[in-house]
Amino acid sequence: MRHTLNRVRLGVETVLITALLAIVALTFCDVLGRRLFGTPIYGAHDITEHLMVIIIFCGLPLVTADRGHLVVDLFDRWLSSPHLRWWHALVSVGMAAILFLIAWQYLLAAQQAVLIHEASQALYIPRSYMYAFMSFTAFLAGLAALLPASVFDPTASVHDEEGNSL
Repeated sequence: MRHTLNRVRLGVETVLITALLAIVALTFCDVLGRRLFGTPIYGAHDITEHLMVIIIFCGLPLVTADRGHLVVDLFDRWLSSPHLRWWHALVSVGMAAILFLIAWQYLLAAQQAVLIHEASQALYIPRSYMYAFMSFTAFLAGLAALLPASVFDPTASVHDEEGNSL
């Protein structure tokens, strides 16, 4: 299972890095076009908008898997005791429920976008694909919230039944 999760993680990271590289290259070329030739790239705003969605929503499952969301640590002294593990499990289930609700709402938005033919302003890129992508990554983040953090830790060793490292 860890191998499969690492492959999914690598795929998500690859999409994130590619989108980030594309947004940097597009912005660079758009600024050069504006300043040197007086001609910006047509639709750069639409493409940037879609790439930003890809960057943010690719990062969501990665941050959730790493347990890297912002936290307020006012009560950590009391909540990090071993007898309150049930509290951490309850918070994880609550986070997963919220992420699954977000995924469901984006799935409904994708269906609605198909019905009304919602598209971006300049390039007429259909929005339903973006909403479906957002739904899928929110669902992945919900799954990541339910799994124990040790599953995603690449430094943790995996043992077979005899206790040998795999």
